[in-house]
Amino acid sequence: MILVTRKEHFNAAHKLENPDWTDEKNREIFGKCANKNWHGHNYQLFVTVKGEPDPETGYVTDLKKLSTIIREHIIEKVDHKNLNLDVDFMQGVLASTENLAIAIWDQLERHIDGLHCVRLYETENNFVEYFGK
Repeated sequence: MILVTRKEHFNAAHKLENPDWTDEKNREIFGKCANKNWHGHNYQLFVTVKGEPDPETGYVTDLKKLSTIIREHIIEKVDHKNLNLDVDFMQGVLASTENLAIAIWDQLERHIDGLHCVRLYETENNFVEYFGK
């Protein structure tokens, strides 16, 4: 079994806010991430595919095709966008990095055979990994 990973990046704004809470409670729980004027991150996205190398190509997956899929279904929708307002697959979802990783998986899994992991760095020090349901 071989794991192959493609790295992409995007920049996006968001706000952490539970609409059922008061502004005060949102600030208490989410701190500056609940800023009413949003805040942004330079995200790094790692998409990992697992499998056995094809005997004819030696590939587990064609990295050019993988990049095209990620760019078409994720990067073009999120790059330089507001995750809360502009991204169709994040509508009605609290825009935490955890929920964003799950949503990215959900967008990619029907297009990528052998999808193993979505790793999403929000900052240099903070990242999440999602391995599907």
